[in-house]
Amino acid sequence: MFWKFDLHTSSHLEALLDKEDVTLSELMEEEDVLQECKAQNRRLLLFLCQDQCMQELVRMITTEPPAGVEETKRFKYPNIACELLTSDVGVINDKLGNEEPLLETLYAFLEQPTPLNPLLASFFSKTIGNLITRKTEQVISFLRHKEGFLSLVLKHIDTSAMMDVLLRLISCVEPPPLRLETLTWLNDEKLAQRLIELIHPERDEERQSNASQTLCDIIRLSRDQANQLQEISQADPLLTVLESQECVEQLLQNMFSGERTESCIVNGIQVLLTLLEIRRPVVDGVMDAQGFERSYTVNSSILLAIQPHLVHFHQLLLEPPKKNPMLTTLGVLEEPLGNTRLHVARLVASLLYTSSASHAVVAQELCRLSTMDLLLDLFFKYTWNNFLHLQVELCVAAILRPCTITETPTSEPSVTSENSLFQHCHLVQRILEAWEDNDKIQSEGGMRRGYMGHLTRIANTVVHNLEKGPVHTQISSLITELPEDYRGRWETFVDQTLSETNRKNTIDLVNAQIQIEMFKVHSSSWHLLCSIMNIYVHVMVKILGTFKVSICFLQANTAVFEACSKERIQPFDDDEEDIWEEKEINYATQTKSRNR
Repeated sequence: MFWKFDLHTSSHLEALLDKEDVTLSELMEEEDVLQECKAQNRRLLLFLCQDQCMQELVRMITTEPPAGVEETKRFKYPNIACELLTSDVGVINDKLGNEEPLLETLYAFLEQPTPLNPLLASFFSKTIGNLITRKTEQVISFLRHKEGFLSLVLKHIDTSAMMDVLLRLISCVEPPPLRLETLTWLNDEKLAQRLIELIHPERDEERQSNASQTLCDIIRLSRDQANQLQEISQADPLLTVLESQECVEQLLQNMFSGERTESCIVNGIQVLLTLLEIRRPVVDGVMDAQGFERSYTVNSSILLAIQPHLVHFHQLLLEPPKKNPMLTTLGVLEEPLGNTRLHVARLVASLLYTSSASHAVVAQELCRLSTMDLLLDLFFKYTWNNFLHLQVELCVAAILRPCTITETPTSEPSVTSENSLFQHCHLVQRILEAWEDNDKIQSEGGMRRGYMGHLTRIANTVVHNLEKGPVHTQISSLITELPEDYRGRWETFVDQTLSETNRKNTIDLVNAQIQIEMFKVHSSSWHLLCSIMNIYVHVMVKILGTFKVSICFLQANTAVFEACSKERIQPFDDDEEDIWEEKEINYATQTKSRNR
């Protein structure tokens, strides 16, 4: 009806465009300039696409605004300019993408000295990224003719927006032949190798972190697109290099050269973990029966490169980079576990999961080094670190289920890892002793140990694989070889203690589900209650004013919350106290209660 009778007022923007001497700044002051641009207002677009205006817009997003202006206003015009340039309007894209002087002005931003202004860098990244998507051939041709383009981007990689520029070149170039041509160009420029060079103890942490994240994203994007673009038989050149033994070895040499810093080791391990990914959690992709996307095959060259350096990772578990004592809710932790050891544990779990009969050399080397024994020591030492507990649990599960999701065993699995786990690491003995110690502590009024949930899962994993796992025969033999005392205690533990714990956990889960269903039943009452509260607030504002209502609302809301949390929401009864009844308000008491 509004548009039918043409009741809308004419935009002030049109009046400005009628002026002969209207300036770009005047137009950018109008609140609806971006809306009119996206609506493709013909007169506005004709004005914006003038050479002088386009140059001014590009200059705004690439030049530091004058100092001495309030920060919120200082970047007002650059922000609006970026939104106009990336509004995805055809005539603006054509003008910016087809005219080299404009591209030169935009490119000049990369030639500035470091560090770049991060906000301007985000404007530049968004603008060039939009052009890579919309004017692909023209922009790719322009950038390829710039000999130092990649060097400039890597020079500024400490600014996160530069990562986005690289990823746009890898993921947003269409059609597939042009994409392959672009990847080949980036590979000829040694992109992968130069990013790996940045993960080095001598580089600053921000540069290392961004280089690591870029490599991880390149690996995942390349694998995803390789699955989607089956019509192209030629392998992704960047992914081929990153999965090569030579490239992985270079990364590992950087991590262990000179002083071993946590930043370098952690960022390097993150790249290794991405290379070792054989399944990824589903987001919007194709999901398999277990809730994962399609599986990837790990190149054996990756494991061959890692195997000689396992001794270095083992040593990191023994002697990580020095950490200062940490104050926790349970007291001072003199020797924190640290991010380095946690990431090494993640790497070991991934290696054990990835290793199969064809890659048994990695699992055998871990057994020789007694890495699993050391991880179990840390498991029980760091009682409250559930991040570590999860990784150790995954390690045990991987050893007891040695076949990966994509493989079918062609021969009897090696028992080396299982032998080590039960005979050298004394897994059963550790489970029994830790459980008994926890029971003793709790019986004396102490706290339940933080690893007990994961210890329960580990015990269940052993029992499950003892009964019907792929190596159940070996596990059964190893259990039989336990000292008689431990063998009897294990049988009693499985039949009684573990069984009772599983029963209680099942009951807890059922109760939780019942509570959820009860909440759903009462949800209609809850919505009704919320509606009444909204009406109450509206009326009280009229009567008492905002300040008094805020206090009344606080009282009422607290009462409702307590009733809901204690599962006491009942039908309204005349005999019960009316929480909506107006009462005298003691402001001093209320104010005091809010001091905290």
